[in-house]
Amino acid sequence: MRRVLWFWSIVGIGSLMLTGCVSSGEWTSRFVMEGDELVSIGRNPYFILEPGYQLVLEGGGTQLIITVLNETKMVDGVETRVVEERETKNGQLIEVARNYFAISRRTNDVFYFGEDVDMYKDGKVVNHDGSWLSGVNGAKFGLIMPGQPLVNASYYQEVAPGAAMDRATIISTTETVNTPAGEFTNCLKIMETTPLQIITEYKYYAPGIGMVRDGTLKLVKGGKVDLKARP
Repeated sequence: MRRVLWFWSIVGIGSLMLTGCVSSGEWTSRFVMEGDELVSIGRNPYFILEPGYQLVLEGGGTQLIITVLNETKMVDGVETRVVEERETKNGQLIEVARNYFAISRRTNDVFYFGEDVDMYKDGKVVNHDGSWLSGVNGAKFGLIMPGQPLVNASYYQEVAPGAAMDRATIISTTETVNTPAGEFTNCLKIMETTPLQIITEYKYYAPGIGMVRDGTLKLVKGGKVDLKARP
């Protein structure tokens, strides 16, 4: 017997079938799934949720280290995987975010359940801007990476009114990206926007690797690391 985890929608936004079918030109925010299909470990072609997997991107004096931790957190009734993003600028720590993800073992869709953010200045935490959790203050989880990406698919990655409303549109699945870590082909190109401010960003994901470019940041290395050896 199928059991719905939760079901919701925003008026005027089209629906998404978790097999990858979407209504072109609309940002989808409606998800229906079995209550036990989300797990905290796994991978799809463009997003890896395996403890110890790490990506390092650099550019313009900024370094972004993305690490899948050997930690989980219950969010909105779901066990999620903790993924840390650590960003430095000219050697100074500016942000540490603990992101929470879960993956469908039926479709390989990866969902985003929120983040706890620490913003730094002069080595001290100054605020937690951008923090949100699914199930808190009306926020609901979004789709971070479809298991079967389709060009023109558009969907909300996070829905936390007033705090985080990032949305994505898949532009291409055939991009070639050159980085210090090498050349990657058949990459996914995603355009990200938000109704909270006028901003457009582009991210690129390589099959079997994950994100290889985020704006001016490009992959310099990636793979498994020893989490016990991290500072």
